[in-house]
Amino acid sequence: MTIYDIAKQAGVSASTVSRVINGKPGIKESTRRKVQKLLEENSYTPNAAARGLVMQSSRFIGILIEDIRVSHHTDSVYVIGQEMMKSGYTCITFSTGIEPEQKAKYIEILEQRQVEGVILIGSMFSSDVVRESIERHLSNIPVVLVNGTLDLPNVYSILIDEEHGTQECVEYLLKHGRRNLSYIMDVSTPSNTKKLRGFRSGMAAGGIEEEDCQIVCAPGENTSPNDSISRGYEAAEFLLEQYPDTDAILCCTDLLAIGCLQLLQEKKISVPEKVAVMGVDNTLYGRICTPALSTLDNKLVELSMNAAHVLLDVFEGRVTSHKVMLFTDIILRQST
Repeated sequence: MTIYDIAKQAGVSASTVSRVINGKPGIKESTRRKVQKLLEENSYTPNAAARGLVMQSSRFIGILIEDIRVSHHTDSVYVIGQEMMKSGYTCITFSTGIEPEQKAKYIEILEQRQVEGVILIGSMFSSDVVRESIERHLSNIPVVLVNGTLDLPNVYSILIDEEHGTQECVEYLLKHGRRNLSYIMDVSTPSNTKKLRGFRSGMAAGGIEEEDCQIVCAPGENTSPNDSISRGYEAAEFLLEQYPDTDAILCCTDLLAIGCLQLLQEKKISVPEKVAVMGVDNTLYGRICTPALSTLDNKLVELSMNAAHVLLDVFEGRVTSHKVMLFTDIILRQST
C-alpha cells in the first residue's frame, strides 16, 4: 500500500495525504478524518518519500553498481555516500547484476523511489539499453556516470585515463628490460577495451608489432573476488603454456593479477626476478598479497569525490562540465 493508493481511495491528491501524515494545516477536518481512517485500516507506515512530497524533495540519491561483491565499487559507494550525507542527502544503493536489461530495470526502480539524482559506478553502464532507460525514466534527473559516457544532456561523466595509464605501464616494463610482455584481459567493458588499446599502444611504441602482442582472455565472466582470482590463475596457466618465454605479465585488474601470482608461486617461478607482474585498480588485495602487487592507480577516491561534487554542483545550479578527466599513477611494489 502506497501513499498513492491511499489518495485514490480517499479521492484526494497524494500531497493531501502527505500533509495529513505530517500533521500540516490547510486540510478540511472531514478530509483529514477520512484519510486517517484509511491509513489506520491499511496499517500504513509513513516514510521519507511520503514526507518529501510536502517539501518537494526526497533528498534521496540513487547509486547503481553491477556487483556489490567487488570491493573497488563498494568502496566508491562509501566515499560517495559520506560526501552526499554532508549536504543532507541519503544514498540508496542497488546491485544490478551484469545484464543490461537488469540495469535498465533498476533505473526504473530509481524513478519509482523519486530520487533527486543518480550515480552509476562503472563503464559497464555505458550501453544503449541503459541510455534508453534513462531517457524514458530519468530524463529530468541529473545522472553522473563514473568512468563511462552516455550521450544525454542530463548525464555527466567522471573519467579516468586508463588507456594512457596502461600504455605507461607497458613503457615502464619495457624500459626496465622486459621484452616478452603478456597481457591478461578481463570481461569486455568499455573500460577494459581502453586498457587493451593502451597495452597495444605501449607495445607499438616499444617497436613490437600488434601480431606479436601476447594477449590472453581470462575464462568466464563472473567478476566476484574469488572467481576473478581463479580466472587469473587459469589465464596465467594457459598464457605460460602458449608463451613460455614471458618475462612480464600485465593484468587488466588486480584480482586477475593475484591469481596470476598464485600460479607463478605454485610453479616456483620467481617474481619479479623471472616474471614481473602488474595489475590495475590499486585495491587493498594488491597491498596485502605476497609479493605486494605493483599496480595502476585509477584514483578511486578522486573519481568518487568528483562524482558527488558534480551532482551537488548541478543541484546548486553551478556551471558544471559534462566530462571531467582524471589521470592515473603507477604504484610500484614488490612484484616488479
